[in-house]
Amino acid sequence: MSSSKPLSRAAESLKRATSSVGGTIRTLRGSGKEAGNRPGNPKKSGKTRKLHPAAVWAEAVGTAGEFLAPAWEKVRALWLRFVWPVLSVVSLLGWVVLAAAIGLWWAGQAWGWQEAKSAAMVAFLLFVLAVGFIVGRSAYGVVLDLARTRVAVGDDAVGSIAVSNVSTRPLLPAALELPVGANTAVFHLPRMKPAQVHEDLFTIPTARRAVIVVGPVRSVRADPLHLLRRRVLWTEPVDLFVHPRTVALGGSAAGFIRDLEGMPTTELSSADVSFHALRDYVPGDDRRHIHWKTTARTNKLMVRQFEETRRAHLAIALSINTDEYDSEAEFEMAISVAASIGRQAISEQRDLDVLTQKGPLRCETGRNLLDDMTRIVGAPMRKTAVDLARTLSDTVPNASVVFFVVGSHVTATQLRSASASVPPGVRSLAVRVQPGAAPSRANIADLTVLTVGDLDDLAIVLRKAAA
Repeated sequence: MSSSKPLSRAAESLKRATSSVGGTIRTLRGSGKEAGNRPGNPKKSGKTRKLHPAAVWAEAVGTAGEFLAPAWEKVRALWLRFVWPVLSVVSLLGWVVLAAAIGLWWAGQAWGWQEAKSAAMVAFLLFVLAVGFIVGRSAYGVVLDLARTRVAVGDDAVGSIAVSNVSTRPLLPAALELPVGANTAVFHLPRMKPAQVHEDLFTIPTARRAVIVVGPVRSVRADPLHLLRRRVLWTEPVDLFVHPRTVALGGSAAGFIRDLEGMPTTELSSADVSFHALRDYVPGDDRRHIHWKTTARTNKLMVRQFEETRRAHLAIALSINTDEYDSEAEFEMAISVAASIGRQAISEQRDLDVLTQKGPLRCETGRNLLDDMTRIVGAPMRKTAVDLARTLSDTVPNASVVFFVVGSHVTATQLRSASASVPPGVRSLAVRVQPGAAPSRANIADLTVLTVGDLDDLAIVLRKAAA
């Protein structure tokens, strides 16, 4: 965008402000010329426009912003390109020493203190010597390699950093910094000859579900006092997904989730896989469905009639309202339960939808599902599991099996309300997570409530639901 457009908009704003002020002044002058109407005593029937100071100030600020915006962008670009890289080299300790040196020199000049001048000169000399440690160009070839960018909670996340000297001269010892989430790992490089390669291995703890940003790798050159620190980035950051822990369910859900035959409905169709009965031929029916044996026996056309079936479609409603959970461990177990059921459905190539209070999750592949599960952040919120169930029934109207994954603070009354929002004919189950509880099954009206006390018990309770 050219700079003429902001100037044109600024000119138009100035023109509008000028015309507005001019109109107000003309109105005030005109009202003052009326007979018997002095400026301080206007007639009751007449209305005068007053120039509000706030409006004038707002218009002036807007006009000034239009004029100064292009110049401000240029100054900002120059600052980030030339000034900030120089200032960022000075550490906090360096700024303190520099300020002390300036203060001591000023005090020595003002009161004739030779000791203060000497101390200031020593501080400036330290700065000059520190510059010698950071000048020059480093020629590293850095490769950051993570063996796996997606691991489960508790698995080892192993990586390596390979550094090579790609210059024709030896390089002095230096340090490499590797940010890992909120922490920073430091690797010390020895003096490296040309073409020499130095490799370090590292392990990242994966005790919690998280998306950990690893990198970028940066080299650090600093003086012994750390007055100046020069950092150079060598790689791009890499996201490490620590997926929630999941368990394999095998065929434990096959008892109530059907595939090709689906779950029969009360609606009849002229074409499907589940035969229902025969009926008289109606003009427009597909002749492929004519039952010729019955037609020959009754001497009239008869066609097959079918029950509509539907492919199993799973819908999982995972509540992320932390008020419904007793602890963080319980919340993490609920995420693991939902991820295990969803992953099993995807592996069996079933249709799947997963929904939380913050919206749907991606379910195209198991990787997408687990990635979105990793990004889930629970928080206290007004929407409860009941509200989520109502949203699910509107979002996924064609579901055949619905799972509600909730915490131990969800009451039986709330579960009954959640089940009431499920359309008739849809199998609904609630998985209630409560660490330490024995696996059990109960029924609340048409809702099957499964209690899970440990993630390894999930397959057991699903087999109980299928029995």
